[in-house]
Amino acid sequence: MSTRSISGDPSAEFDAAARALSAVRLRPEVRLTEVPAPSRIAPYSLALTAEVLPTHNAEDEDELASGRFVLLHDPDGPEPWEGTWRIVTFVRAELEPETATDPMLGAVGWSWLTDSLAAVGATYVADAGTVTRVVSESFAGLEERAPSVEMEVRASWTPTDNDLSIHLEAWGALLCTVAGLPPLPDGVVALPGQRR
Repeated sequence: MSTRSISGDPSAEFDAAARALSAVRLRPEVRLTEVPAPSRIAPYSLALTAEVLPTHNAEDEDELASGRFVLLHDPDGPEPWEGTWRIVTFVRAELEPETATDPMLGAVGWSWLTDSLAAVGATYVADAGTVTRVVSESFAGLEERAPSVEMEVRASWTPTDNDLSIHLEAWGALLCTVAGLPPLPDGVVALPGQRR
């Protein structure tokens, strides 16, 4: 993975974090791709997108979920961050239409994130985010399309532990949960997913 800095001289600390993230292996259904990172939010940044596919080699099948994971580093530690690192994430998946009226959907979506972070022992502060449901109904020339429901989880937090890779692991677990994949049984380790 490459790193980018406004000054052109990325810190050794950020390079180490980028290497740790590039070593993370998520479930085989998850395809990670490095993409251009935002350039105006922090001096150092790295961005990944992900797609969750039904199987690890199903190139022609529809994705179950997608998302974006951005790691930001500002040695000056912006006050709202409460630290020098910030993780900004987004996850989206289509859900069953009957979930559209579930009043607990937002709280459940947020708990999937916090449970994923807790499961890997990640510590953090200054967490913030939203869980949104989008209900689409089609009319006229599109009326034969069934109603659809999408869930979006947008979240950011400031890691307080030294191992940033566990935050990517937690986000990968959230992605798979939102996609509807069953959790791996205890003691089972997923074979590495595809990385581009």
